[in-house]
Amino acid sequence: MPKSDPAKIKKVSVSLPFGIGSAEWEADPTERKAAWSLYVELVTRIAVQPLETDQGLLREALTSLYNLFPVTRQVLKEAGPDVGASHDSVGGIAIAVLNNGLRPLLAKWHPLLQTWEAQRPPHLSPKEHEQNWSEEPKLREELEKLRSDLEQYANALAKIVGVER
Repeated sequence: MPKSDPAKIKKVSVSLPFGIGSAEWEADPTERKAAWSLYVELVTRIAVQPLETDQGLLREALTSLYNLFPVTRQVLKEAGPDVGASHDSVGGIAIAVLNNGLRPLLAKWHPLLQTWEAQRPPHLSPKEHEQNWSEEPKLREELEKLRSDLEQYANALAKIVGVER
């Protein structure tokens, strides 16, 4: 079966995480281009990759998530007002993901991790120190839940763009 031409997609219907629900609308070329930029930024970050217990640093994961804010802002600014800000638009969805999904986790965990990092003895590596933190398993659990939600967001962006994920 031949692959459909994504430029001819008229109507999209997506399910979204973070209590956003679902949306359905006709995605125009401006929205599709912005969705592609957001999709590439998202799927190439640790944000949608599992962070195994013995791998990676929590600080790097939080920084990668935090960096989605300026990237998303830039994509939306470059796309202009045609990308939308309503619930049924790429712009509105992106803003809701930042505010409803990323912001609460980062606002909670960034200062807690920062406080723990400031207490690192010189003889311990950052990784060893993170592993000694009593909150480390809980943060990893919340990052995994967020990763799952961000994967749903990435799938929605892929559908808007017309690529298979």
